[in-house]
Amino acid sequence: MSDDLGLFGPDSVSWRVHREPVLWLAGLRALYLQALHPRAVAGVVQNGDIRRNCWPRLMRTAEYVGTVVYGTTEQAEKAGRRVRRIHDRLRAHDPVTGEEFRVDDPHLLRWVHVTEVESFVSTARRARIGLTDADVDRYYAEQTRAAALVGLDPATVPAGAAEVDEFYRSIRPELALTAEARDVARFLTMPPMPGRVVALGRPAWLGVATAGFALLPRWARRLYRLPGLPTTDVAASLTVLGLRGVVNALPVRDGPIYRDALRRAEQARGQVAA
Repeated sequence: MSDDLGLFGPDSVSWRVHREPVLWLAGLRALYLQALHPRAVAGVVQNGDIRRNCWPRLMRTAEYVGTVVYGTTEQAEKAGRRVRRIHDRLRAHDPVTGEEFRVDDPHLLRWVHVTEVESFVSTARRARIGLTDADVDRYYAEQTRAAALVGLDPATVPAGAAEVDEFYRSIRPELALTAEARDVARFLTMPPMPGRVVALGRPAWLGVATAGFALLPRWARRLYRLPGLPTTDVAASLTVLGLRGVVNALPVRDGPIYRDALRRAEQARGQVAA
């Protein structure tokens, strides 16, 4: 594949999945899920106050994902190097043992990667984007390239739905609702907002956050001390489907990263046709 078309290209499942604006919900779901790993959440909390500059931080994360998926190979690799440099100097202490650990420990990086990509593809399916089981497996396999950008060996990253399920089964004994996880979940649900938008923004965000939380696996909702009822799954799926319809009906313009990716794809098709 041409480096100009990036890590995945226009025929990839990754391009199709991440085209959907409703996947903002998936990003929020992933954050709720990631907070359930005591070391992962300690690494975040002990290396900065998430209450400060939370919105720019979320936007930078979204921009990183967009660059990895739709940017050129050079842009994606540059973004990955920047993340690795940041992680390389960060340390934290285990909340139970007090042991110091690296934030870029491969075990933690795998947890963050898997929760992220599983959140994206599971939310996409519940929004009825039209992914087959084979598409899901292909998406996970494609995303091992994104895992390599943050320093993971792709061979150690789950590359299919069955491997992701097994990963979750193996890591669940490590998960817990710590005080730090409660704080992060509370923050995600009720983040600070500018005074001029809080009257309208707070109820709207609460609805989005509730939907993102409801998308969690039942076992994760139970860890948060909330019921893991099948009816919640049904309601969450209907909410995502409804939100997708609303968002897609809005005159929302595609971001510059995606527009540039489409331009490069058109150029590549023109060169082939010539």
